[in-house]
Amino acid sequence: MNKEEIKQFMPHREPMLLLDEATIDENGVAHCTYRIKEDEFFTRGHFPGNPIVPGVIQCEIMAQSCAIMVKDEIPGHLTLYAGLDKVRFKNAVKPGDLCEVTATLDERRGQLFFCSAVLKVGGKLCCKGQLTFALVPIE
Repeated sequence: MNKEEIKQFMPHREPMLLLDEATIDENGVAHCTYRIKEDEFFTRGHFPGNPIVPGVIQCEIMAQSCAIMVKDEIPGHLTLYAGLDKVRFKNAVKPGDLCEVTATLDERRGQLFFCSAVLKVGGKLCCKGQLTFALVPIE
């Protein structure tokens, strides 16, 4: 899926839609990409002269990659964080980098989804963790 196709499922919009492309393989694993632009709002002051993507934004990229696995259930719902566990940051992500995320659905309990995700740049691990999100009806 390209960005416009992703918008058919995800409630996020720019500047917080952080997926450029997404595919779901035959095993249900999501493979998503996002190119960090030079003028992202989150790198302008983090840090002047040495822009680095904040960890929370890396987690958001992974979270959106997790949510896309249940894309058909998202319309009419918000995808809200319910938890972040065992998150680790290994290498910096900078403007110009292509973030490549692999996300798997580990367990589901009703409208709670327990996932694992890794974010790499050029094959180098930058962030990994376990993410939990809930599908909450839009009021």
